[in-house]
Amino acid sequence: MGLSEASGPSDSQALLATTEVMELKRRDYHVERPLLSQEQLEELGRRGSAAGTRQGRTWFQCSRAQARALLLRRLPVLAWLPRYPVRDWLLGDMLSGLSVAIMQLPQGLAYALLAGLPPVFGLYSSFYPVFIYFLFGTSRHISVGTFAVMSVMVGSVTESLAPDKDFLQALNSTVDTKARDTARVQLASTLSVLVGLFQVGLGLVHFGFVVTYLSEPLVRGYTTAASVQVFVSQLKYVFGLHLSSPFGPLSLIYTVLEVCRKLPQSVVGTVVTAVVAGVVLVVVKMLNDKLRRHLPMPLPGELLTLIGATGISYGVGLKQRFGVDVVGNIPVGLVPPAAPSPQLFAKLVGNAFTIAVVGFAIAISLGKIFALRHGYRVDSNQELVALGLSNLIGGIFQCFPVSCSMSRSLVQESTGGNTQVAGAISSLFILIIIIKLGELFQDLPKAVLAATIIVNLKGMLLQVKDIRPLWRANRVDLLIWLVTFVATLLLNLDLGLAVAVVFSLLLVVVRTQLPHYSILGQVPDTDVYRDVAEYSEAREVPGVKVFRSSATVYFANAELYSDALKHRCGVDVDDLISRKRKLLRKQELKLKPLRKKAAASKGTSVAIDVNTSDGNIDSGNVGGFKAKQVSTENELQDTAASSQEEAKAPDVCTLKALGLPQPDFHSLVLDLGTLSFVDTVCLKSLKNIFRDFREIEVEVYMAACHSAWGGDPARALGRGWGSSGQGVSSCGRPA
Repeated sequence: MGLSEASGPSDSQALLATTEVMELKRRDYHVERPLLSQEQLEELGRRGSAAGTRQGRTWFQCSRAQARALLLRRLPVLAWLPRYPVRDWLLGDMLSGLSVAIMQLPQGLAYALLAGLPPVFGLYSSFYPVFIYFLFGTSRHISVGTFAVMSVMVGSVTESLAPDKDFLQALNSTVDTKARDTARVQLASTLSVLVGLFQVGLGLVHFGFVVTYLSEPLVRGYTTAASVQVFVSQLKYVFGLHLSSPFGPLSLIYTVLEVCRKLPQSVVGTVVTAVVAGVVLVVVKMLNDKLRRHLPMPLPGELLTLIGATGISYGVGLKQRFGVDVVGNIPVGLVPPAAPSPQLFAKLVGNAFTIAVVGFAIAISLGKIFALRHGYRVDSNQELVALGLSNLIGGIFQCFPVSCSMSRSLVQESTGGNTQVAGAISSLFILIIIIKLGELFQDLPKAVLAATIIVNLKGMLLQVKDIRPLWRANRVDLLIWLVTFVATLLLNLDLGLAVAVVFSLLLVVVRTQLPHYSILGQVPDTDVYRDVAEYSEAREVPGVKVFRSSATVYFANAELYSDALKHRCGVDVDDLISRKRKLLRKQELKLKPLRKKAAASKGTSVAIDVNTSDGNIDSGNVGGFKAKQVSTENELQDTAASSQEEAKAPDVCTLKALGLPQPDFHSLVLDLGTLSFVDTVCLKSLKNIFRDFREIEVEVYMAACHSAWGGDPARALGRGWGSSGQGVSSCGRPA
């Protein structure tokens, strides 16, 4: 112990000395290289065309290996199930599957109610899609099945296309619930088939990247607004009210106003049932949070509440004595498959595409989170196909569209789930309930299901807390979150999503039109260049301006780039060019008389030559005339020479000779490292920059040109200059 303490100071001093030496070496470090043109760089590096991808060729090849790879890619269960470690993972997957099934049962019943369907169809949607995903999915931890956001989107479709008012009986003005439920089930199953077709089609054409246009702030703002929609839609079951179920823009506000207006008509027994069930669920969830480390699996609060409420309702007679609305008849067994109705496709296609994109966005975002946490890869295109097949086949068996549930996925992971074997076990448990135990829940109060839905909304409603960190981190993302939230609340789920996507894309365009432009200077004693407006010690290289834009240059901002360049250089380029051209025109006008005189003088010289050829001239006067002729010719030659020099003068006139101010720099460097692509408008703008700055005697160079130029920036610019190729040679010289 004493030895280590004594050696401590000496080690620290040695480390400090080594650090100082390394720092001195860093300061002495510098880079020198010759100045290369683009042609020299290509020759030195032996540039060649990039090797083309072989993927297009392999798609059309047929072999046993290709067929096997395609089968394993499209049916992933064949790849991982034969290598499944039974001893290590089976117990955890069984425990996880049982835990998920216990949650799936009450949530399936409740979310079917949210979709405007009889509760038993929530059980069907908790069985078929889950088992299909077990075969085709690539995520090992997400729990596919009913989800609140998807259910409320389906509910908005079923209630708008099959409202209660269309099924009023003429005799007593009551709703024919059997006919209404049949129509809504057909709508929901047809919608599920359409959603599945969209998802499978997009997955097969590798369109999984479409979800990238739904940013995280957009998705979180959308799901938060959807949770508010879900909460409001359950108020009629909490208070036992019969509402008109408005739909379309502002339907949320109309529903809240109608609930407030009909509050005096609330059924007391229903309100008490909902409150008691909600309190029990909240207490059980709090106990699960506190005892998480000590419990092998969470307490099944939802299942216990469901069983207890059903027993109390049956024993006390809540429906007969207190008017509490119950689930009613639950048929035993599975329903036969039914073909979708093609007549409904035109009405449902828009909503189907929206639900397909939202469902996939939720599933893939959760899937990637778990994949990153556990070190495996999720194939987004195969996930799209798997989710699409789950909805497509589920729709044939009268299920409504599903996605993955955040709460069940967390339970599946935390209780030891390792693969989708847990999902298969949970679906088999639901199958047993459908076949044997479903009829036991006929006396379950709907208020208990509503309380279950509202309590499970806690996680999504708490996403409102995103506002504060987004305000600190990125206010543009906060703006996207707020616009998405407000638009979804006011315009409903389908229009709200469309507005959110359009707004976020417009923001991308606006941000590229308003980039950060800067003049770069060298930080002292370094080879680092930074914006001179931000770094007070950064100094410009004498006679050189280095200009950078933070965004790519394309048709939407090319003119702004040119204007910003001329402004940041501190020279009014357009005014200077205009003044120079005016002075040159004045000189041109002054030289016109001299040119005319020179032309006339040439004509006189020809006349004299002709006259001297006259044979009648006296031989005595020939000598004097010749002397006069030579003198005249010498004068004309001097005049013509002076006129030609003056005529050539404007071509070599400089700003200094014309008395115009000269720029305080002779070279301009354009840092084009941020260009991700180059279009024709960008090329024309760059050519104009070359032309304008050359006219004020400034050479322009481009730096950090890369593959966006198609290899050679000089040739890229030269294609648009014409045959002369003016200004191209210096373009190829990197700074």
